[in-house]
Amino acid sequence: MPDHIATPSRTNDILRRHGFRFKKSLGQNFLTNPKILSNIVAAAAVSAADDVIEIGPGIGALTEFLATAAHQVLALEIDPRLLPVLAETLAPYPNTTVVEGDVLKADLATLIATHFDGQHAIKVVANLPYYITTPILMHLIDAPIDFASITVMMQKEVAARLTAQPNSKDYGSLSIGVQQHMDVAVAFTVSRTAFVPAPNVDSAIVTLTRRATPRAAVVDQAAFDRLVRGSFVARRKTLWNNLTSLYGKSDDTKAKLTTALAAVEIAPSQRAEQLSIAQFAALSEALRTAGL
Repeated sequence: MPDHIATPSRTNDILRRHGFRFKKSLGQNFLTNPKILSNIVAAAAVSAADDVIEIGPGIGALTEFLATAAHQVLALEIDPRLLPVLAETLAPYPNTTVVEGDVLKADLATLIATHFDGQHAIKVVANLPYYITTPILMHLIDAPIDFASITVMMQKEVAARLTAQPNSKDYGSLSIGVQQHMDVAVAFTVSRTAFVPAPNVDSAIVTLTRRATPRAAVVDQAAFDRLVRGSFVARRKTLWNNLTSLYGKSDDTKAKLTTALAAVEIAPSQRAEQLSIAQFAALSEALRTAGL
């Protein structure tokens, strides 16, 4: 039995034999620590009852561990140069399928219907490229697919934003956008030294599971999202300054803003980072009632 794909010696041998050169534009950093990969699969609680989607398998280091634990694995790889590498490294795992594609453009529902039997829970497990972590995460959360869980590696600083609470420097529109629909937990952190090439930052493994109901009741999701984003445009400014920049500075608009804020007992002098998700939801509805 050969060494795990993720051992430094085997990783280097695979890369050398295939003449592979890393592309910075794709954020390629390959894990070379089998113990960490085993812990990722454990954090995702992958079992034979699960079908797993992996994004960016690289040379198959994590895929190997997923294939050993899961019923079926579908891996999406954007870099065509890695397809022959994966064909070699994953040959011992017939329950694994590699598809060339960009997860942001892929029709996930069709891929799932094509490659999975519909009899198993579907989980996402991936080491996400740092440069595009947030768009991929929001794409998965917004997808019309009932994922049992999403377990992903990301930059440690992004993980801090996802789990941040009000009155902290990391709390912002991303925290609210994710926590409104998902329960988020950091499983463990990973040193930059565990990768080839080593990135400039440390990482964290984060597990997200969809809430049975949103954290706060929202009547108009688009209006709520606009309010939240607009409220954090200038973090150092007061909520009032951000709201007048978002909705307008006419006397009529200011009067409506004043009415809405008073209705939910939020002081104009507060900053966005002080408001809970429930307060943003209440303010969104008050603004709608006030005609904004």
